[in-house]
Amino acid sequence: MPKLTFLGHACFLLEEEGESTLIFDPFLSANPQAALKAEQVKADYILVSHAHHDHLGDAYTVAKNNGATIISTAEIAGAAQGEGCQAHALHIGGKYSFPFGWVKLTPAFHGSGIPGGHACGFVVHYAGKNLYFAGDTGLFGDMKLIGELTPLDLALLPIGDNFTMGIDDAVMAASFLKAPRVVPYHYNTWPVIKANPEEFKKKVEEKTGAQCTILAPGESIRY
Repeated sequence: MPKLTFLGHACFLLEEEGESTLIFDPFLSANPQAALKAEQVKADYILVSHAHHDHLGDAYTVAKNNGATIISTAEIAGAAQGEGCQAHALHIGGKYSFPFGWVKLTPAFHGSGIPGGHACGFVVHYAGKNLYFAGDTGLFGDMKLIGELTPLDLALLPIGDNFTMGIDDAVMAASFLKAPRVVPYHYNTWPVIKANPEEFKKKVEEKTGAQCTILAPGESIRY
């Protein structure tokens, strides 16, 4: 069973014995919640949802330290290559197989943080399981299609409002996706995205039947 560790804000580490290690949105150095320093991260692939500082974060440092490959939109991949990093470019709706499984880019309704780009989310097939990382996004109806096209084992959803979905919209997103397990992120890093994860847990479990796990930075689950 894959092990998912929350490193704070929107950063997650995905690992399994004998598999490549993946890190999502490695915002660590300037992250008040960070459970690891960028220099401590060991990863083979870095998935970047968009280029805002709290998501692109330390991606270049982690990539160079580990010889890791950044997986992102074409614009971010191109910028990463310009910084001397290895990168694989995908774009919305595109899917590619890697040694660990495959990654498909999904829409995310948010700013890209880079000229000409798009924000994205990811569906990741890893160690036989399907994980959806929404990135930073508002609620959108085609989340239903994401769950229909790929039956999900786990959905990671932002709940902090202001820049992304708030709690009630994230509950509806969970109902669209139909993943049996949900983990919230992107909340309480700063006052502007203050949210109560216990409220989200109560609502999402009552309204969707999904099991919600609240992770403190440094905590892990297997799914």
